[in-house]
Amino acid sequence: MASVIVFKCHRSKKGSCNRCCKIFESNIYLLPITRKLFIGIIMLAKRIIPCLDCDLNVPHGRVVKGVEFKQIRYAGEPVALATKYYEDRADEIVFLDITASHERRETMADVIKATTENVFVPICVGGGIRKPQDYVNMLKAGADKCSTNTAAIHNPDLINEASKVVGSQACVIGIDAKRRYVDDPQENDDHVIIETPQGYCWYDCSIYGGREFTGIDAIKWAMECQERGAGEILLTSMDRDGTKDGYDIPLNRAMSEMLDIPIIASGGGGSPEHIYETLTKGKSDAALAASIFHFDEYPVPVVKEYLKERGVAVRL
Repeated sequence: MASVIVFKCHRSKKGSCNRCCKIFESNIYLLPITRKLFIGIIMLAKRIIPCLDCDLNVPHGRVVKGVEFKQIRYAGEPVALATKYYEDRADEIVFLDITASHERRETMADVIKATTENVFVPICVGGGIRKPQDYVNMLKAGADKCSTNTAAIHNPDLINEASKVVGSQACVIGIDAKRRYVDDPQENDDHVIIETPQGYCWYDCSIYGGREFTGIDAIKWAMECQERGAGEILLTSMDRDGTKDGYDIPLNRAMSEMLDIPIIASGGGGSPEHIYETLTKGKSDAALAASIFHFDEYPVPVVKEYLKERGVAVRL
């Protein structure tokens, strides 16, 4: 018999959390653990993460969803949807501020504060995160992580600085990647060339919500982010975003194999089978989706049961 240290939930200021911990008098206690339970713990569960694209130009915000970063469709209100996903036992929830303006930053903080009053799973906030103090402000509002894309590409030192201030576990780098096909992979020494069923390609990083391309190789950039202190990559395939045609398996697999930090697959999830594929063939650590959850095509419990039946470790 051995013991494992279990920590008290950091959100105890909002009341006890029956799902993620038991509140004891002390902050740390020892839980007896058998070999079988230990094996279950070290086999990290794959995560299912709903994504809320938030338009904060209306009171209380609204969640929208598009196809390939266009064709916007209304899905609901952020706090209500987050509460639903918590009750459905989602593992995390991502809030992306698609307005990302300085004027709306306080609105997002208010949304996070309202959400974390009753939602006790990790919350990640992206959009408009440009300096270490933005990380601090969002974490004070109740978020657990912050994701940044454009600001990190413009100022890579932001990753180093933020990871020192809030820790690598709170620093997520969002990468919006688009395929760039090549005729001869031998003539592209500056890029990581990936073989796909459609041909050889490299992946171009985009910024400003997909409105501008940088010419930066997505995989090389992700490797640099890891070296600078990022704790996780939120990897979106622009070619698959909103299409429901399945995740970009070659991209996710290549990224997962070349990096040590977790990869969240995003873009293209249209069914439980697609999620299963990216978690197995794509070697992703987590799958992020929006449309199939927002419009109840495949609720979170249905997806998790599908994965469990096929031998994927998930939290039920």
